[in-house]
Amino acid sequence: MGSVASERTVVGWAARDASGHLSPYTYTLRKTGPEDVAVKVLYCGICHTDIHQAKNELGASKYPMVPGHEVVGEVVEVGPEVTKYRAGDVVSVGVIVGCCRECRPCKANVEQYCNKKIWSYNDVYTDGRPTQGGFSSAMIVDQKFVVKVPAGLAPEQAAPLLCAGVTVYSPLKHFGLMAPGLRGGILGLGGVGHMGVKVAKSMGHHVTVISSSGKKRTEAMEHLGADAYLVSSDADQMAAAADSLDYIIDTIPVHHPLETYLALLKLDGKHILMGVIGQPLSFVTPMVMLGRKSITGSFIGSMDETEEVLQFCVDKGLTSQIEVVKMDYVNQALERLERNDVRYRLVVDVAGSNIETPPDRSTASDLA
Repeated sequence: MGSVASERTVVGWAARDASGHLSPYTYTLRKTGPEDVAVKVLYCGICHTDIHQAKNELGASKYPMVPGHEVVGEVVEVGPEVTKYRAGDVVSVGVIVGCCRECRPCKANVEQYCNKKIWSYNDVYTDGRPTQGGFSSAMIVDQKFVVKVPAGLAPEQAAPLLCAGVTVYSPLKHFGLMAPGLRGGILGLGGVGHMGVKVAKSMGHHVTVISSSGKKRTEAMEHLGADAYLVSSDADQMAAAADSLDYIIDTIPVHHPLETYLALLKLDGKHILMGVIGQPLSFVTPMVMLGRKSITGSFIGSMDETEEVLQFCVDKGLTSQIEVVKMDYVNQALERLERNDVRYRLVVDVAGSNIETPPDRSTASDLA
C-alpha cells in the first residue's frame, strides 16, 4: 500500500459508458492526509443505486466510474491526526465521504443532508480528483466517514447494513417509530425491504409486508418473520387492511401509485419514501388531509446512526440475507439485481478476488 508520503496505485472494476458494463481499471489514490484512513477493501455490497449510476439513469454519471458504497475493509495506515482508528481495525465506508461541515445539517450531525456532500463515487473530492467506490482494492477516506465494525459482526454481513440497514433504521428513529407495539408496513421486499422487516420486528413491531403478488409470502412470513402479508392487487385484502398501519416504509424504486397505500395508514400515519424514482408520483389531497397523514422521505442515515445500526444488529442478533460472489461475477450480479433475482443482497468478496492483477492493464491515462 505504500507510505503516507506516496500515492497508491489500485485496481477497481469500472464502468466506461452507459452500458454499465464493469471491467478492470487501474488508477491512483491520493496521499494519506492528516485525517485520512487508508483501507484495504475486503467486501463491498451491491446496491440498486450502483445500476442507476453505472447506466447513467440519473443523468449525471461520469466515466470511468468505480461503483460500490457498502464497503468493509481493514485499516492499513492512518494519518497523524487520526484518533479513532489504527492499522488492523475492520471498518466500514458508506454512501458519502465528505461534507461542508458548516451548514445546518452538518452541525446537527445529519451530514447526509448537506448540499455539498461528496458521494463515495461518481463525484469530485476536495482535491479535484474523482471519487471511486468500493469495487476496488483500496480506498482513502477521511476518518469522519469511517465507522468501525463492532465485534460480533462478520465483515461481509456489515456491508449491506451501510445502506439497506441504516436506510430503514434512520427514519424509524427520527420519526419516533421505535416504540414496541407499533404496526408497520414494508412496501417492496428487496434488499432494503427485507432489512426493514428484520429491524422493525426487532423493535417489537407488528410487521405487514405489502407486495404486488403472493409469490414472496412464504419468504416474508416464514423466513423473515413478518406478521402479515398483503397483495396490493387484491382489492378486498387492501380494503380489509384500511386504517391499520402507523407507518409504511416504501422501498419501491420504480413509479407506483400512492393512494392505494395511503388508505392503509391510521390517523397521523406516515408514508416514508426510500426508492429513487425519476418520475413524479401523484395522489389526491383528501387521501392525506382526511387522516392528517404525512408523505415524507428519508435518505440513508448519519454517521452516528450508521454506528448505531451496526451495534443494534449485533445486540439483536440480526443478519442480512446475503450471497457472496467474486468480482469477476459482478456484471452477472448486477443483471440479476436488475431483474429482481436476488434474495436479498449480493456482496462482493473483493479481497478474495485478486483484482490487483487484472487480465487487462487499462490505466487512467489510457481511458482519459
